[in-house]
Amino acid sequence: MALRNSVAQTAASVRHLVQRFSLALLVAAAAGTMLVGKADTVLLERVRAAALDLVTPLLEAMSRPVATVNDFIATIEDLADLRAENARLREENARLLAWQSVARRLEVENGELRGLLNFKEGPQATFITARVVGESGSAFVRSMLLNVGRRAGVASGQAVVTGEGLIGRITEVGEGWSRVLLLSDLSFRLPVLVERTRERAILTGDNSPMPKLVMTQSVVGIQAGDRIITSGHGGSFPVGIPVGVVASTADGSIRVKPLGEVVRLEFVRVIDYGITGLVTGPAAAPPETFGPPAPPPAAKPMPTVNKGR
Repeated sequence: MALRNSVAQTAASVRHLVQRFSLALLVAAAAGTMLVGKADTVLLERVRAAALDLVTPLLEAMSRPVATVNDFIATIEDLADLRAENARLREENARLLAWQSVARRLEVENGELRGLLNFKEGPQATFITARVVGESGSAFVRSMLLNVGRRAGVASGQAVVTGEGLIGRITEVGEGWSRVLLLSDLSFRLPVLVERTRERAILTGDNSPMPKLVMTQSVVGIQAGDRIITSGHGGSFPVGIPVGVVASTADGSIRVKPLGEVVRLEFVRVIDYGITGLVTGPAAAPPETFGPPAPPPAAKPMPTVNKGR
């Protein structure tokens, strides 16, 4: 008991001394650290480098399990995504197989009906690839200038398309140039067909980016997203050339967004379907005829007739 009391008194004395001189001890320790740092910076750098050499392998060893767990989680997520994608592809493949069977059946049926009707295919379409060398985007004209003309076989009324769809038709032709009237031009008219409802209409431009449908029998059945194709009426183009999709049907005005984009367009195809249509353009005068009109030819003298007596 006496020993315990003496130990407690000694501890209390030490604690009292530490509390009394703690501030001085802390100041002395800070001063000593500063002196050591000033005295030998190289030594401290070596100590720090040695500490890093010791800690780096430990950190690397601790990071490997974490990286392994992360890779395992990423693998599990990839497997889940692959499973979902595999299910989606299986479903899509089943739909495509169903459409393939329908297409084969319709192909056979179409061939039989063509045979019964003694149907003859039209002439094979030919095309010419042309470069756009100029365009007119004024308030009154929407047209483009191509670098091909009569020498390449271009004629007025031929279709001009891009990889997506129809953008216009040839209206003027020179020896080495031709002009394309775009779908958005105010004077452009084209007989078209709503692919889903088989509704016939006239596509007309109004110098806006999206032409409109007019002269439709019914607007109720036409919906946004319906594809518009050529109807073949008028003998200008064959049936089925993609033209655009219905963008809006607000207020009874049906606007069509063309499939062929003409912004920053460099190359187009001029297609000859071998159809002599109703759409013709003015013939381009050769360069040497530009200028004042030539004088009329001189009148020939009337021959004299001798009457016998």
